[in-house]
Amino acid sequence: MFYQMKPNAASYARVQLESKVASADPHQLIAMLYDGAILALSHAETAIHNKDIAAKAQWITNAISIILEGLQAALDKEAGGSVAMHLDELYSYMAHRLLTANLQSNVTMIAEVKSLLNELRGAWNAIRDKVVSGAVTIPSRPRSAQPARVAVR
Repeated sequence: MFYQMKPNAASYARVQLESKVASADPHQLIAMLYDGAILALSHAETAIHNKDIAAKAQWITNAISIILEGLQAALDKEAGGSVAMHLDELYSYMAHRLLTANLQSNVTMIAEVKSLLNELRGAWNAIRDKVVSGAVTIPSRPRSAQPARVAVR
C-alpha cells in the first residue's frame, strides 16, 4: 500500500529552519535565538489576551528554554569577561521574570523581557560589521552538539 504524505505549513517551516541553522555562522545562530525568543513571547502575549492558559505556558516555556539553553549556554565567560558575566546575570533575570509572568499571566513582565531581548538583538546585529571586518572574533561553529561559544570583547 502506498501512502501519500501531505506536507503542511509546519513541515515546511521546520525544514526551512533546519536549513537556516545548518548554514548559519555563530553570529547568525545567536541572532536566530533572539528572534525565536522574541517570537515566542509575542505568541505568549497573544495567548494571554485570548485566555489560552496552555498556549501561554508553552510559549513562555519555549522562550525560557531559548534564553537559558541557547543564549546563556552560548556565553564564554572566560573569554567574554565582565560583558559575558553581565549577560549571564541578565539572562537569569529574564528567566525569573518570565516564570513570574507565567504564574501571573502578566503581559507587562513579558513585554519587559521582550524589550530587553530586542535591545540585545539590536546590539548583536550592530557588531556584525565588526565581526565581518575581523575586529571581533567569533570561533567557527563546532561540529559537536554543543552550542557555539561566543566571545564578546
